[in-house]
Amino acid sequence: MIAEPVEIPTRTLVHGMVREDATVDAAELYTVANTLGMSDQQVRLCVKRLIEEGRFTQEGRGRKALLRVTADAWRSFTPAVEFVRYAFHQDRGLAPWDHTWHLAAFAVPESARAARDALRETILGLGGAQLQGGLYVSANAWEDLVEARARELGVAGGLTCVASTNLRVGGEEDPRRLAALLWPLEEIAERHRRLVSVARPRLDRLRGPGELTRAELLTVAIELASEFTRAMEPDPLLPAELLPEPWPGAEARAMLARCWSHLLRRGDDSSPAVLFRLYADVVREVAHP
Repeated sequence: MIAEPVEIPTRTLVHGMVREDATVDAAELYTVANTLGMSDQQVRLCVKRLIEEGRFTQEGRGRKALLRVTADAWRSFTPAVEFVRYAFHQDRGLAPWDHTWHLAAFAVPESARAARDALRETILGLGGAQLQGGLYVSANAWEDLVEARARELGVAGGLTCVASTNLRVGGEEDPRRLAALLWPLEEIAERHRRLVSVARPRLDRLRGPGELTRAELLTVAIELASEFTRAMEPDPLLPAELLPEPWPGAEARAMLARCWSHLLRRGDDSSPAVLFRLYADVVREVAHP
């Protein structure tokens, strides 16, 4: 089976190369980047931006350098793992919907425009769907996360959160039809189908008898990480009760979990990426609670 090519942002490559000690070996980074068709200059510019943003520090120069994730950036890995954990719980029927809709509304003055935009971005990132200006809804309990972000931005006074078992939009109140109205489910489903088509030939390669170099393992890991991110970022992780059947998200995550398992087995103690080990731990945790 011919493996489909994967478009990989340079930033995703760098993040995917982070090891469990929160470092990135520049020599490996450039090797994998070259394998993926990226130039050294492209990688250097990305690393420079990440350092300027305060996400990494650098020791040494060129291919002999060691990049180190800063404490603030390292904490950002944890929410991603928590969302993956929740997704696998849903896939296994361990997070049934309680038929409650969670609404968040905010009114932030123009003088705090940056904070307002940041809060909106957080709400959308948590899978919120806009009902009208400043009013968003989720099928998952998100109050703690939204309120924490509002406090962090200094706009908690302009936030209102409501939970209700009744929601009617444009006269529609059937939960499954509401979900189809509020979220672009077909577009999200297509991203998961794409993930399956990308993961399947790479899983066959990982299962095969042939030896794979560390650079080859890293390349496969980064390709999967990039496509997984592309599928998961717009996914609101709606409960199964609101989704069309069959839903390709569960199949995509199950296949990726098998890939993670084989990557770790082949990579031994030098895991291709810390997130793959964290995700694999999540899969084992949910499979054997």
